[in-house]
Amino acid sequence: MSLRLRTISREEHLAFIQSRPSASHMQVPAWADVKAEWRSESLGWFDESGVQVGAGLVLYRQLPKVKRYLAYLPEGPVIDWFDRDLDGWLQPMLAHLKDRGAFSVKMGPPVVVRRWDATTLKAAIAGGQAKRLRDVEPDWYEPRAFEVADRLRKAGWLQGEDGGAGFGDVQPRYVFQVPLADRSLDDVQRGFNQLWRRNIKKAEKSGVEVVQGGFDDLEVFHRLYVVTAARDRFTPRPLAYFQRMWKSLAAEDPNRMRLYIAYHEGEPLAATTMLAVGEHVWYSYGASADHKREVKPSNAIQWRMMRDAYALGATLYDLRGISDTLQEDDHLFGLIQFKLGTGGQAAEYLGEWDFPLNKLLHKALDLYMSRR
Repeated sequence: MSLRLRTISREEHLAFIQSRPSASHMQVPAWADVKAEWRSESLGWFDESGVQVGAGLVLYRQLPKVKRYLAYLPEGPVIDWFDRDLDGWLQPMLAHLKDRGAFSVKMGPPVVVRRWDATTLKAAIAGGQAKRLRDVEPDWYEPRAFEVADRLRKAGWLQGEDGGAGFGDVQPRYVFQVPLADRSLDDVQRGFNQLWRRNIKKAEKSGVEVVQGGFDDLEVFHRLYVVTAARDRFTPRPLAYFQRMWKSLAAEDPNRMRLYIAYHEGEPLAATTMLAVGEHVWYSYGASADHKREVKPSNAIQWRMMRDAYALGATLYDLRGISDTLQEDDHLFGLIQFKLGTGGQAAEYLGEWDFPLNKLLHKALDLYMSRR
C-alpha cells in the first residue's frame, strides 16, 4: 500500500481520533494548546483512495540560537504499528519533519509488549526472587511488538534508555492499568485486595465525600499539589498550566478532563485530575494533604474515578507510571505497591525511540539532557 502524508487541519485530526476506540491524550489536537511552549503540527496519512488511515501530533522544540528543532510525537503517532511495511508509514514522516527543520525525531509507539497480573507480581514480591518486572514471567505478551522493535532498529531508530527504572523515557515505559471491559463494577471491586476494600469502607464511614469539581476548583487542587510536591520533592507545575490544560481540553470535549476533590468535614484532603479519550481513561495528576491520611481519601477518590470511567464506557482505567522495581527497600517501590491493591495489571510499552536526522546536533542534545 502506498501512503501519502500531509499536514491536516485540527478538525481532520480530531475526526480521525474520534473514529478510533482510543488514542493517547497526548495525541489529540488540543494537547498542542496545553504544550504552548512548543510549536505544533497535525499530520495525516492517506491511502491510495484518499482515505485517512493515520494521524500524529508533532511538537517542535527549537534549539537555542539556531532554527533547528526536536520533533516529538508523545505516545504516537496513531498508525498501524503492526503493518509489516512500517517503513512505508515512517519514512514519509521523517522526510516531512526534516523539511520542517527537525534535527532529531522522538516518538513513543503506543504498543504494549507485556502484561503482568497483580497476583503474579504479589507472589514474586513475596518470594523475594525477582528484583525487576522483567525478571518475572509475564501473563501475556504481544509477539508482534518484538517484530516492531526489530523493524525500527533496522530502519535506524534508536531505543531510549529506561534508566533501569522505566523513567529514562519522557513518558513512562511501565504503567499500571485496571481492565474494565466485560466486567461489572462489583467484579472490579472484588479484584481489590483486602486493604483497598477496607480503606474504601473506612473513607465512607469517616464521612469522606468525593465531588467532581470545575475550573474554579483548580485552585483547591493546586494548593494540595504544592503540598505533595514539597513532600515528594519534585518541582510543581504552576496553577496556570492546569488552567490552560482545562480550557484547552474542555474546548475540544467536555469530558476530556475532569477534576475530583475528596472532602472530610468540609476540608479538602485529596484531589486528582482524570483524562479520557474514547475507551481509555487516565488518572493524570494526584495531590493530597499531609494530615488526616487515616480517613483514606486517596482510595475513595480512585474508586470514584473508576466508577465514573466505567459510566463513560471506558474499557481501561490507567493509573499511569510505575517503576519496574519489585524490591521493597527501593524508594520507588511505593508506586507499584499502592496500585497493586487495585488488582489490575502492570504493562510494559515499547518505550520511546529516536531518529537522528543530524547526528551531531542529536548527540549535543543527548549530552545536554544527560547533564540536566
